[in-house]
Amino acid sequence: MKLLIEYLQLCWFINNPIDLHPSRAFLWKNIGFYVISGIIVEANISDPADATLEVAMRTMVALLLLSMQILSTKKSSVFYQLQTAVFMCENFIMTLGIGVEIFDAFAQGTQYEEYPIYLGALLVLWYLAIISYIFKRVFGFHYARCIGLAFLYFGLTYGGPFLLMEVM
Repeated sequence: MKLLIEYLQLCWFINNPIDLHPSRAFLWKNIGFYVISGIIVEANISDPADATLEVAMRTMVALLLLSMQILSTKKSSVFYQLQTAVFMCENFIMTLGIGVEIFDAFAQGTQYEEYPIYLGALLVLWYLAIISYIFKRVFGFHYARCIGLAFLYFGLTYGGPFLLMEVM
């Protein structure tokens, strides 16, 4: 439980992922939660089969991109810390996103029906800030580079599978 709280504090820009030492099981539980929550969110947008395929592709792309970043910087010692930090924070944002979807369902036809759009945009910005923070703490890059990498990571993990599913 202590490790979970320490990783959640990354979402508030507290702690350094390098100082946290997760087990392999903790990482895989985070990836499992990421897949399940992703399917829940995507299944509300498209059919469950497409949602499952898109989330599986997104998970593979995320793992691949983070692994490539670790290999290119020769920081294999932080593999579990980086993967766990990113997936834990994505899970946190995804959970809030599920809450926004529930709010959206109840806000339809009311004066609040545009609020979920604003909340969703805020979650995306917060997500980009968190990923930038994690990259800064793990790799020590300049903030501009971290922000660029966060945008690239977001675009490839979410945009790539989405576009591929649209083509299919």
